[in-house]
Amino acid sequence: MENILLLVCDCMEDYAIILDYLPLGYIKEGHSTFKRKPVAQAIGKEEFTLLELSPKPDTEIEIHDEVYIGSGKRDQVSRVNRRLKHDDLTATSRVELQYVIEEIIKSKEEKFIKFFNEAGPLSTRLHQLELLPGIGKKYMWDILKAREEKPFENFDNLKERVPALKDPVKLMVKRVLIEMDAEPATRGKKKYTLFTRPPARPK
Repeated sequence: MENILLLVCDCMEDYAIILDYLPLGYIKEGHSTFKRKPVAQAIGKEEFTLLELSPKPDTEIEIHDEVYIGSGKRDQVSRVNRRLKHDDLTATSRVELQYVIEEIIKSKEEKFIKFFNEAGPLSTRLHQLELLPGIGKKYMWDILKAREEKPFENFDNLKERVPALKDPVKLMVKRVLIEMDAEPATRGKKKYTLFTRPPARPK
């Protein structure tokens, strides 16, 4: 049943970071909290999938905890309820979101520096690198020229060789937020996804 729930949520995540934990569930004005079940909001570590989780009874969960949500035995999560949109997030989740995305990117530095080493053109007019906020043609060519000489080793090496980027991690964070509809994007660039998985279209 757990595998089925993951498929229903269209999520390919094994681990998630807790953004908010609500021991009494979603409390609406005028509604009783009696017998309300706890719920958590989280973000997947692989594709930044926003998720609603049901913790197991008597489980202690805190914001920023990493929990296993893949197939097989789960210690803290009984159910992956659904995918969330950015608009579904609580105020606490929204505050934590940018920080947690940044930490995920830093923890997977090898994966994300690979993007700068291997990103290619999307069309004759648009390159994948240009989807990152603040990167236009000039910075794109600076990156391409530098990586032709030698692949980037890590974020510090990238900043050293292409100083104009200043903070490549924050550029990637902003791109993830754009793909979540959490930030506005330049017209035409929003339809592409670099780091997230769009929800499956209804059949």
